[in-house]
Amino acid sequence: MTTRNALIVRGGWDGHMPVETTDSFVGFLEDHGFSVVIEESNEVYADAERMAGVDLIVQVVTMSEISKEALAGLIATVRAGTGMVGWHGGIADSYRNSADYLQLIGGQFAHHASVRPPEEATGEQSDNYEDYTVNITDLGRSHPVTAGVDDFELTTEQYWVLSDEYNQVLATTTQAKRDWDAWDRPVTFPAVWTRQWGKGRIVVSTPGHRLEIVQDPSVRKIIEQGLLWAARPAAD
Repeated sequence: MTTRNALIVRGGWDGHMPVETTDSFVGFLEDHGFSVVIEESNEVYADAERMAGVDLIVQVVTMSEISKEALAGLIATVRAGTGMVGWHGGIADSYRNSADYLQLIGGQFAHHASVRPPEEATGEQSDNYEDYTVNITDLGRSHPVTAGVDDFELTTEQYWVLSDEYNQVLATTTQAKRDWDAWDRPVTFPAVWTRQWGKGRIVVSTPGHRLEIVQDPSVRKIIEQGLLWAARPAAD
């Protein structure tokens, strides 16, 4: 089997556990024939020579910033056929001031609702840990990324996502309307989607807030299948 190259780029807000969550997939990637390199800075994207040899990017970088050169390099790499996979804020809430990144990914975190009224908030992450269902779409039931995964329950942050219709939505989640909310009806958002950008495949899973969430059997299966599906095919 030809060895393929996976690049993990991680960083940003430590609350999303970028080190622990990405480390948990290194063994899986190596078992499936990838050589894995880890970078703690997104400036690696600006190195065209290095990026030309990458078959899969795993990015978990919440918020943060990206230089014009690094973003141009990332976009060029994906367009040339390198796959890109990430979860939660590490891909859907990265580089908020970069419109071209938002177009590349196809969805942006906008909000996660609190489980209690604002005046009762504690300031802890658990303020936003809701019980909710991830619903696999009709497309998702036959797609390689979500094949074999049924609707499942989570207790974690439920991402309110701004997205566009170019995405292939494999799973959704519906935010309830509570007495204290500004919205007046339940709202459904993409929870897992793919996006074709040039020759490259992108996979986004909004579940993945912390290590215990990416270790949920359904979330982990989606991410693992996403890594294999998105990666540039191995040469014969």
